[in-house]
Amino acid sequence: MKTDTPADPALAKPRKYARGEARREQILAEAVRFFAEVGFEGQTRELAKRVGISHTALYRHFENKEALVEAVYKRVYLDRWNPEWDSLVTDRTRPLEDRLQDFYVQYAERVFDYEWVRIFMFSGLMENGLTTRYLTIVRDKVILPVLAELAEQGVIADTADSHAEHEEALWALHGGIFYIAIRRYVYRFGAQEHSEAFIRKTVVHYLRSLRAHASERGAAHGGPGASDGPR
Repeated sequence: MKTDTPADPALAKPRKYARGEARREQILAEAVRFFAEVGFEGQTRELAKRVGISHTALYRHFENKEALVEAVYKRVYLDRWNPEWDSLVTDRTRPLEDRLQDFYVQYAERVFDYEWVRIFMFSGLMENGLTTRYLTIVRDKVILPVLAELAEQGVIADTADSHAEHEEALWALHGGIFYIAIRRYVYRFGAQEHSEAFIRKTVVHYLRSLRAHASERGAAHGGPGASDGPR
């Protein structure tokens, strides 16, 4: 004879957990769109209305607004950072020119995005620390390793003053490429889809200008140039 038995709570819990995770993901996805549109001054009450839930329900999934913003930071910035870029930049089996071109082409494909760019700009204006944290990652994983490569190749002097000077030049390269996205998604002025060819030419021009300057410096001191060509 068949008898009915209560459902095992241990079996019901995963379904409930899955529903909770789905709701959290729904809130987070809408939060990314919401903050990209209105900035971080946007009210979570309005966000909850967009999701179609109560304000109280939103805070069942995120302890407070700061926790929600932190989740947005992880989703928009950390989750899009490709860990393979670390080895790409430092792989000395390939010419630095090729490595840096490939990095910026791949980087543009990841971050030239309405939500990424606008949240980045709003973060900087709000001084909430997110932009500084992200740029620290860029500095540690791209700017400083490239400076080390340039010093190793003799393109720049391996001194603190030289590193400081050329770090600013590398930020100018990085910012110049990113400015394409700012024009498109913030200013909405004259910028089309990013061009891989343009990004590659920009990197090549930067490195060859550096090497030309190094050769001139070497000639002025009576020695050979630091480099006879791209490496």
